Amino acid sequence: MAQPFELPEFYLVHPARLNPNLEGARVHTRQWARDFDMIDTPAFEGGEIIWSPAKLEAMDYALLCAYTHPECSGEILNLITDWYVWVFFFDDHFLELYKKPKDIKGAKKYLDGLREFMPLHGAITATPTNPVEAGLTDLWERTIPMMSQEWKVRFIESTLNLLVECMWEIINIDEGRVANPIDYIEMRRKVGGAPWSANLVEVAVGAEVPDSVARTRPLRVLRDTFADGVHLRNDVFSYQREVEEEGENANMVLVLETALGCTAQEAAEATNDLISSRMQQFEHTVFTELPILFDEYHLRPDERMAVLVYARGLQDWQSGGHEWHMRSSRYMNSNADKAGWVPGGPTGLGTLGARFGIPKRFNRFTHTPHAVGPTSLPEFTMPFTLRVNPLLDNARRHTTEWARTMGMTTEGVWTDRQLAGFDFARCCAGLHPDAGQDELDLATEWTIWGTYADDLFPMLFFHTRDVVGPRAFVARSLEFAPLDCATMPSPANAYERGLADLWLRTALPLADQHRAQFRRSLERLFESWLWEADHHQQNRIPDPVDYIEMRRETWGSLPTMSLAGFGRAELIPAEFFATSQLRGLECSAMDQACFVNDVFSYQKEIEFDGELMNMVLVVENFLGCGKDQAVAIVNDLATARIEQFVRTRDHEIPTLCEEFGFTAEQRRAVDGYVRELEDWMAAILDWHRTTARYGSAELVRSRGGRGFALPTGFGTSAVRMFAS
Repeated sequence: MAQPFELPEFYLVHPARLNPNLEGARVHTRQWARDFDMIDTPAFEGGEIIWSPAKLEAMDYALLCAYTHPECSGEILNLITDWYVWVFFFDDHFLELYKKPKDIKGAKKYLDGLREFMPLHGAITATPTNPVEAGLTDLWERTIPMMSQEWKVRFIESTLNLLVECMWEIINIDEGRVANPIDYIEMRRKVGGAPWSANLVEVAVGAEVPDSVARTRPLRVLRDTFADGVHLRNDVFSYQREVEEEGENANMVLVLETALGCTAQEAAEATNDLISSRMQQFEHTVFTELPILFDEYHLRPDERMAVLVYARGLQDWQSGGHEWHMRSSRYMNSNADKAGWVPGGPTGLGTLGARFGIPKRFNRFTHTPHAVGPTSLPEFTMPFTLRVNPLLDNARRHTTEWARTMGMTTEGVWTDRQLAGFDFARCCAGLHPDAGQDELDLATEWTIWGTYADDLFPMLFFHTRDVVGPRAFVARSLEFAPLDCATMPSPANAYERGLADLWLRTALPLADQHRAQFRRSLERLFESWLWEADHHQQNRIPDPVDYIEMRRETWGSLPTMSLAGFGRAELIPAEFFATSQLRGLECSAMDQACFVNDVFSYQKEIEFDGELMNMVLVVENFLGCGKDQAVAIVNDLATARIEQFVRTRDHEIPTLCEEFGFTAEQRRAVDGYVRELEDWMAAILDWHRTTARYGSAELVRSRGGRGFALPTGFGTSAVRMFAS
C-alpha cells in the first residue's frame, strides 16, 4: 500500500544509542509474553489471534527499550521491556475487545477492574482473568519494591490515566468525531501513555525526581513536552495504520487535516513543526528554568543530579523512540532516512538544530514592537445569551469609588477617565447576573485589581533584564494573602492596598481548606506572571502549546472558578471538580475567553505595550502567516472550544453525574455551575465589544508617545524599586 505522505525531516536532539543488553532482553521478553498468554491468544472465544510469535518479533519492543534506555542494566532492561510489551498488548487487546465493537459499557467495566491490580497499599488480592491482568500483576510486584511511595502514587495516577482515558477514544470513534487540536493534545498525553513512560524513565535511570519538585511547572513542562514529542511523532508514523487501516480518528495529522482543511502531507509537516517546537521547549526549560528551580527549592547536589539524569533519560527516549519508529514493522517508514543524524557532527542537547529547525527557532527571539493598526474583528461564535445584573449602576458607583480610594487612578497606571471607560462593572454584571450587591461589588473589585496588576507588572518588568525584581514582587504579593488573615505588612501602593483589602474580605469567611485552595490559585496567578516576565526578558515568543496552557493561569480566572466551587461545596464533592470532564469544561471556557481577549487586545499589546503574550502573535510566528489569517485561525480555535464546551456539557457531564450518583438537587447545583460558565463566556465577549480599553482612539489618546513608562506618583516608590 502506498504511503499517504512522505515523512518530514524531524528535529532530533541527539543521536540514539543502543543498550548492549538488547539480545538478552529479546530472549527474555519472548518467553515472558508467552508465559502470560500474550502469544497465539484471541481477544475472545472465536476471535482473531492478537499476536503471533512473528508479529511480536517484527514489532521488536526489546529494540524500542534498548534504544530508549541505553544505559540501564540487563535486569532493568528486561523489566522495562516487559512493561512495554504489556502496554502494547493492552492497546491491541482493548482495540479488538472494545474499540472495534464500540462497547463503551464493557470497556468501562474492564478498565475499572484493572485498578485492583495496582493497589496503593498492600499486596494484590484480585485474581487475574486475562493476559492483561496477569501481566500487570507480575510487573507491579517486580517494580514497586524498588521505588518510593511518592513515585508509586505518581505511577498509579499516570497508569490509570492511560487506561481510563481510552474511553475518550472509544467515544470519539462511536460518534465519528475528530477532536479539536487543543483537546486532542491534552487527551493524547493521557491516552498515549508518555507520562507513564516518563515514570518508567525514573526506574531505568535509577534516579527518582525529588517529590518536592515533581509537580512544579518546570518538571511538568519536561514531562508534557516529552509526551507531546513522543505522541505526535508516533502519530506521523502510525497515520497509515491507525487512520487508513484501523479507522481510528485519534491522530494529530488527521486532526490538523480537519481543523486546517489541508492535505495529509501539509498536516504531517505542520505536526512535525509542532514536534520541533515542543522539543525546543524541552531544551529551553532545561537550560533556563531548572537552574532557577534548583535554587528556589534549595535542592541538594544529589537531588539536582537526579533531575538532570531524569531529563537526560527523557532525551534518550526521544531519540531512541524515533530510531525504533524508523525500523519497527508496526509503522509507516518506507523511504525514511534511517541515519537520523550526521556522523561526526556535533552531539548533545539541541545540537542537531544545526540541521533542523534553526530559522523558525530564532524567529521566536527576534520580535520587535511595531505598528499593526486596528484589528478587523471576525464573527465570533456565541450560543449563550447575555444576562445582565440589574444592580449594574450601583456596582459602577461603588467599585469606581473603591478603586479611587485604593489609589489606582493617581499612581501613573490609570486615570479616572480610563477607569470609567474600562467599565469593569459591566463585565461582572454579565459574569454574575444573579449576584447580590455585595457579591457583585466584590467580584468587580477583584476584576479591577487583577486588570490593574495586569497593566502594572508589564510596565515594571517586561522591558528590563531584571530577573530578581519580578520574583521579589511576587514574594511580597504573597505576604498580603496570609492564611491567618492577620499577619501582613503595611501596603505601600495601590496594588498592595487593593490586594490586602480584597484578601481579607474574601478569605476570612472561607473555611481553612478553601482559604488554602484560594491562596494557591493566587500563587498560580503570580507564578504565571513570572513565566511572562522571563519570556519578555528573553524576547521569546512562546511555544503555542505552552502559551495556551499558561494563558489559563495568566488570565486570572482560576481564583474566580475556585470561589464558585466553594459556594457549592455542601452539595458537590471536591472530587467532582477534580475530574478530567469538569476540568475540560472549565478549560474550554477559559480558552475561548482568552482567545477573544487576544483578538481584541492585539493592537494594544503588540503596538502600544510591546508585549509577546498574545495568541494571534503566537500563531503568526508559528505558522509564518499574516495577522488576518492568524486572527481567523484564533477565532476558529475559539469556536472549537465553544463546541467542545457544549459537547462536554451535553454528553460527559450528565454521565459523570450518574457515575457519582448525584441527587436531583446535586444535579441542579451542577447545572448552575455550568450556567455560570456560559454566563462567563457571553459576558466576556460583550464586555470586549463595549469597553474603551482596546479601542484605537483610546490607545492613541492615552498611550501614544508614552512608551513603556514606569508608574509615577504618591506611593509608587515601593513598587518601582522592584524594577531597578
